[in-house]
Amino acid sequence: MSKWVTVWGNAASIAERRPENYAKNITFRYPVVCAFGGNAVRLHFSNFCGTEPITLTQVTVAPALSDREINLKDARLVTFSGSESVTIPAGEEVFSDEISFRVKPNGKVSVSVYFEDFTLMRTAVVTKGPLSKGFFSVGNCALSSVLPLEKTRTTDTCYFFTGLDVLTDDDKRTVILYGDSITAQSWADYLALKCMDDPYNQTAVIRRAASGTRVLRQYDCITYESYGLSGKNRFEREISTVSGADTVIIQQGINDIIHPVGTDVNPFRPMSDLPTVEELTDGIKYYIDIAEKHGLKVYLGTLLPIYGWRTYAPFREEMRVAFNKWVREQSGLEVIDFDKAVCDKRNPAAFAEGFDSGDHLHPSEDAYRVMAEEAFKKIIN
Repeated sequence: MSKWVTVWGNAASIAERRPENYAKNITFRYPVVCAFGGNAVRLHFSNFCGTEPITLTQVTVAPALSDREINLKDARLVTFSGSESVTIPAGEEVFSDEISFRVKPNGKVSVSVYFEDFTLMRTAVVTKGPLSKGFFSVGNCALSSVLPLEKTRTTDTCYFFTGLDVLTDDDKRTVILYGDSITAQSWADYLALKCMDDPYNQTAVIRRAASGTRVLRQYDCITYESYGLSGKNRFEREISTVSGADTVIIQQGINDIIHPVGTDVNPFRPMSDLPTVEELTDGIKYYIDIAEKHGLKVYLGTLLPIYGWRTYAPFREEMRVAFNKWVREQSGLEVIDFDKAVCDKRNPAAFAEGFDSGDHLHPSEDAYRVMAEEAFKKIIN
């Protein structure tokens, strides 16, 4: 086993600004299902969106017996240049040392991170899905076999922890899913599960997705700061820190179309933020150029229906249709037609029955399963 491959990963985005953004004497535990086995691991942590240094006081990795429980006998302390703790400056990222640790195919491990001192919890991302879980506990529980029920709560926010690499066989690889809230939700996990159903699986699926993000714009106000960075401020960094990746699936652009409403409605969402279709496709071309520079095969995903969404308007639908037409016409690139798979055939502007989560923007769980199936058919040959 001689190849580092990222088997789990999330974007490094911006946590919502709240008065309680500082945490102290707190442990986070994240269960991770590994797509394939290996004999060593290394962990990736990011303070990219932070404005001051943070210190990881103690980090452990251990076989998971359940979501909250670990096999303490086989737990390992994670070190950074030989030290059990590490301080990450604002805007920086770190990899841990190589940790000798046996991982089984489809095995679940838990990463626990303890913060002793006051820590500005700024670099974070919210994810949802059957494989996306997290917990936080009061006190140092990094080496606790079971998180204390009375001092523990669940969280769907992943702070600072952005990747887990496994030292594995040369034939293994990673597929990156890049996008916004739609990709930060369940279809990524369903795709990962479909891959892991194969006993000869060679593919790990990781997310680089953050809710509210746009290709071309970002917000410079604390009201919408958590909607993250623009593509030029995140795409290359997000894909370049993934080990063993050979493919990226890009499904983004709908927020560029639906966010602007005019300052008379919302002072932070001027209509001047609305791009032309050409500007939006130029943003995707930038992604393609960067991805190909890093040796990644690119798959483009069409944008999903928005009929009934609170800012829906015919001109937005015209933009979505024009953008999807451009995607479908790209020669030399693979296209995953998510839109066609989940839209109502009689009213293509809307989701098919049972495929709308209820807000007319995000798919239902059944639709996410369909999206995963569409992607699986493309990336697994």
